[in-house]
Amino acid sequence: MALQHERLEPTSRRFGLVSVILIALVGVGAGLGLASLFPTRSQSSPVELMGAKPVPVAATPSAISPGLFVELTKRVKPGVVNISTKKVVKGGGRVFRQFNPPSRERDLFRDFFGEEFFNRFFGEIPQRDFVQRSLGSGFIIDKEGHIITNNHVIEGATEIRVRLATDKEYDAEIIGRDAKTDLALIKIKAWNDLPVVELGDSEKVEIGEWVMAIGNPFGLSHTVTVGIVSAKGRIIGTGPYDDFIQTDASINPGNSGGPLFNINGEVVGINTAIVATGQGIGFAIPINVAKEIIPQLKKRGKVTRGGIGVYVQKMTPELAKSFGLEKGEGALVADVIAGGAAEAAGIRRGDVITKFDGKEIHEMNELPRMVAATPVGKDVEVEVLREGKPLKVKLKVGELKEEAAAATEEKAQVELGMSVQEITPEMARQLRLREPGGVIVSQVESGSPADEAGVQRGDIIQEINGQPIRKLSDYQSALAKVKKDEMVRLLVKRGERNLYLAFRSNK
Repeated sequence: MALQHERLEPTSRRFGLVSVILIALVGVGAGLGLASLFPTRSQSSPVELMGAKPVPVAATPSAISPGLFVELTKRVKPGVVNISTKKVVKGGGRVFRQFNPPSRERDLFRDFFGEEFFNRFFGEIPQRDFVQRSLGSGFIIDKEGHIITNNHVIEGATEIRVRLATDKEYDAEIIGRDAKTDLALIKIKAWNDLPVVELGDSEKVEIGEWVMAIGNPFGLSHTVTVGIVSAKGRIIGTGPYDDFIQTDASINPGNSGGPLFNINGEVVGINTAIVATGQGIGFAIPINVAKEIIPQLKKRGKVTRGGIGVYVQKMTPELAKSFGLEKGEGALVADVIAGGAAEAAGIRRGDVITKFDGKEIHEMNELPRMVAATPVGKDVEVEVLREGKPLKVKLKVGELKEEAAAATEEKAQVELGMSVQEITPEMARQLRLREPGGVIVSQVESGSPADEAGVQRGDIIQEINGQPIRKLSDYQSALAKVKKDEMVRLLVKRGERNLYLAFRSNK
């Protein structure tokens, strides 16, 4: 959609109670060391597009024999590769010469020999570049030498080397990459017959089924680990299209980009991240995500996504009650982008999108993925709830712009326990508001429900239960209508974004 998703901070991202780490193994200079990196449709058959040939089915989940994984490893291991990269980092820091006398002696040397002579022999050397090395994994998807891996494995690399299970090494080039899904496509030129893996269907993966990971953890080439699928559809905060497979098959730094196989020898996921403080908790990108974008990466080197021009947020139980809805499902439209497809179709702020192109929207996060995967220019039907009443609209999907590629998902709960003041013309100029007037939050009581819910100083209250707030008397009048234990819905402006917030009155 120009559908928008509010990005988390890139270096100290919050993922609820856990921190997630992308699992490329990174080193500096000649030695290798671990550096934690915090994050991390084609209608025809993608398997046919990639030229992959099926691997013989060894067994079914109900007939696992002791030798199953032995035979499975022999079949699929040749198609898995180890990836090593080099990246030149500019200005790695100042380096001091080996001889560095104490401060008193330094002053004597400077006084006797002069400033220029002293600096030449005892001073700081200007910042210099250094080489950063990293390790990752990947897998070959066609005879042409195309390899899928993670974007964070090869991003910024000046040199990429690929090593096969036979220990043959090749230089690789980047064909395309997509930071939003953390996927990349690279290619090697090999004159011999390359082993190819088969791509499966991640939609058919079931929780509890056996899976096997192969990769390059800590430089330990072609390591094989086995576990089960622990969960599906995990959202860990790495991007707007999170939809991870969780597994307890052991994966570690260096496994990034490597395949997660089912027991039929089909790749169902790309190992990408682990919980930094956990054990046996890993995450893999579903292979269907890769199958959707690989044709575009092959053709154009980048991904073009559909967009409809709305900012959406999660529908909480409080917000659902404030809108008079029985279920807290769907994607709540927090704002509509001027000139976008949604505005042209008549979608308004406060609408709840429940269906897109015939597919139901249960969670807000489902909508960005659906819209992004829709071809640009396609006519689709969208079902919304407006003031509790169902409504159908038709629109033409546009192209998602890079600068507007996010959906606003913020914790949306507010309670009384805040002070407000009317916005004066002078304040409006300072805040660079297009129109004077309105009410701004000047203080939030520490420990109050509002504070705990995330209400911030500077939030501009635009509506209360749908009633426009243009001055302080509007605010007071709207609150006077609210009864004890009644749901209150606010529309606030925070920066350049609008956000719905809901609370239960305690007055």
